[in-house]
Amino acid sequence: MTRPAQHTRPTIDDVARLAGVSRATTSRALNGQPGASAAARERVAHAVAQLGYRADAAARELASGRRRTIDLVVYTCEDDIAWLGADPYYGRIMAGLLPALDREGLPLHIRRVDPADAPAQIDAIARQVTAGAVLVSVPAELATRFVRRTRGPVVTLTPAGVVAPTVSADNRGGARAAIAHLHALGRRRIAAVHGPESNACAAARRLGHHDAAAELGIEIVEAEGFFDREGGYRATTALLEAHPDLDALFVAQDLMGAGALQALTDRGRRVPQDVALIGFDDSIAASVANPPLTTIRQPVEEMAATAIDALLSGSALPGWTASFTCDLVQRASA
Repeated sequence: MTRPAQHTRPTIDDVARLAGVSRATTSRALNGQPGASAAARERVAHAVAQLGYRADAAARELASGRRRTIDLVVYTCEDDIAWLGADPYYGRIMAGLLPALDREGLPLHIRRVDPADAPAQIDAIARQVTAGAVLVSVPAELATRFVRRTRGPVVTLTPAGVVAPTVSADNRGGARAAIAHLHALGRRRIAAVHGPESNACAAARRLGHHDAAAELGIEIVEAEGFFDREGGYRATTALLEAHPDLDALFVAQDLMGAGALQALTDRGRRVPQDVALIGFDDSIAASVANPPLTTIRQPVEEMAATAIDALLSGSALPGWTASFTCDLVQRASA
């Protein structure tokens, strides 16, 4: 194919010519609509990347009669808006999304999905997607349902299998690194506080803990909490009562880590002298703790930026994935 002459800004016709498909097929591929083959979608994605094509948001709104938005779809049992400000994770996601949204002039619409009525809510939100949707903490079966019911592009930030385009972090490897670090410090009574089993990221971190325990020949000692400070406090209290000799603790989220630190302090345990402590995420909750928490960094802002770029460029096709490593950030707690 011959690359078309460049206009000041590439058009959808330029993309169609370079991809060797019709304008209609190009439009379907760019909008995640049925009627374009996988091969055609791949050729369109390559042409978009080669040309640096960006859709004209105003023109697409006029054509559709609908305001184009990006939907941030969050699966959570919290029944009020407090969850949005209480967990730094969501702010970091929005920080990653906003530069691209500002550049394209697209608003962000935050949509909460309640587990008690999730399928119906997923269906309703999916039907309304325009510019695209980013899914957060949505279980795999619901993410798949969402993809199959929407005409807009979708990327999930939670592992969801091959149906939904996915941006993920190596949660399992990060947890394994945390346990290995504690072991290298000479700690042998290492316990873990995990998030809810229904959360895919929490499940992967649990597997990483189990991997490391098997590799190092240490006993698996663990409790389950929720991804909040109170959950970390309660789980750590229970672990200390059942295992008063523990000398290290891996907590699978920084807010839970802050709760664990409070529980240890309330029971006269010094960190790190008596109990070394590692969190997960590298959020502000880790850096402002006293002592500051050693943690596993999940590059949330970079992940969100990758997700929105994939949505807006048309590269978020079925089977598309992007993965990020999770690295140890050492501070005073371990």
